[in-house]
Amino acid sequence: MPQLTLSLQFGKFDDAAIHRAALPRHKVQRWLRAALQADAEITVRVVDTLEGQSLNRDYRHKDYATNVLTFGYSQQPVVCADLVLCAPVVVQEALQQGKTLQQHYAHLLVHGALHAQGWDHETDTEAQAMEQREKDILARLGFADPY
Repeated sequence: MPQLTLSLQFGKFDDAAIHRAALPRHKVQRWLRAALQADAEITVRVVDTLEGQSLNRDYRHKDYATNVLTFGYSQQPVVCADLVLCAPVVVQEALQQGKTLQQHYAHLLVHGALHAQGWDHETDTEAQAMEQREKDILARLGFADPY
């Protein structure tokens, strides 16, 4: 199993306690490790809409808050990345998709970890491969098909 150095951070926002409860450190580590194929240093930061939108606008030129942003810095010999999760978006999507907050966070962390390792979903073929990889990882973790 890959080694993981994890920094888990929570911005200051309303309901942060709910997100802390859904993201216990040992589970975040387990979910990320399941998606990793190499040792990694990953920072996970849970933010509010303002910070999420600002980062998405500044780095992706898309002026809205999205569920997860992956900032990948290296893939070899160690995966180094920041994963930024926008708490209000994650809550809204979990409700819309009929998932628990923890189920949705697990999926987004696996998704972000795959991006950090070079997986993408720009083409239909890439999207199908990445979605299947996510399904396989999440099934091993005991989660239902996220799609």
